[in-house]
Amino acid sequence: MIRKKNKFSWPRKLYDKTRISDENKLVEEYGLKNKKEIWKAEAKVKYFRNRAKLLINADSEEKNKFFARLNELGLPVKAIADVLALNKEDILKRRLATIVWKRQLAHTAKHARQMIVHRKVLVNHCVIDVPSYLVPVSDEHSIIAKKA
Repeated sequence: MIRKKNKFSWPRKLYDKTRISDENKLVEEYGLKNKKEIWKAEAKVKYFRNRAKLLINADSEEKNKFFARLNELGLPVKAIADVLALNKEDILKRRLATIVWKRQLAHTAKHARQMIVHRKVLVNHCVIDVPSYLVPVSDEHSIIAKKA
């Protein structure tokens, strides 16, 4: 059996009052299931930042490929400094549940999550039942709710 690597890392200080209160606000604002989803977003930002640091000395073609990939995901990036300035909220804003809620296909963020899990949301005429799916900009306008 192959052991899977974690997609996130636990906070170093588990009982940090300011971190916990900030995370509680994010959970409420984006309708997240638990704080692990915030930590996953942080891990993804950390991955993008490390990748950008490795590309500092690379040729412009590789950098442009990386920037194009991030722009496809809806992260407005034009330089390495922009990648280093990304934060977890930029990732949370691109999640399917958040976009469904912001486009007013659901009343609340929690309602959007429930619609997605119950397979009531179509992206490009395909059912996606993962609330944490990062929606590409090209598919953002093709999100619709199923009719009863």
